[in-house]
Amino acid sequence: MLSNMFNASLVRMSVRYGLIGSLLCLGFIVVLYYMDRHPFLINPFVDPRIPAFGILLFFGLKELRDFNQGGNLYFWQGMIGGFLFTLVCASVCSLGIFAFASMEPEFVSRFVSLGLEQTKAFSDEDINRIGRETFDRTIRELEAADAGFMATRYFFQSFIISFFVSIIVSVILRRTVEPPMPNA
Repeated sequence: MLSNMFNASLVRMSVRYGLIGSLLCLGFIVVLYYMDRHPFLINPFVDPRIPAFGILLFFGLKELRDFNQGGNLYFWQGMIGGFLFTLVCASVCSLGIFAFASMEPEFVSRFVSLGLEQTKAFSDEDINRIGRETFDRTIRELEAADAGFMATRYFFQSFIISFFVSIIVSVILRRTVEPPMPNA
């Protein structure tokens, strides 16, 4: 039963598209950094992972549904495929971020300086709204940031983004084909 639940085509699709997604996301990070826009300081609503995850999950699950499962795709299969896709994509990309930050030490130091600059520019009203304790904790976390912090942050943020994208794509693509009724 477990082999049917995690059939080989679901895992293959997730790994293949997860690797493609990790290369794409890592490419976005490097390009944005060298374009003088630090990728970790981008507004979360325009994060390049949102469309990348949506497109890759859509085509991956559509391929799985249409070519491997005879037109059937259950919601849970889409969610498991999305989870496995994200696990591969986030893991590989986080390792890439760690390696890039180790080779390019300015990557972390620019993140820290720009992040502190943005955070310290908050008005007293904004600080009171989020709470002084939360504000001070954010400052301490930024000052202590290193390559591991950035890779870990990217990993967990990817799961948050992918969860919502996976729900939407799984609902859109789910379909079960009913077998024809036998003539009596």
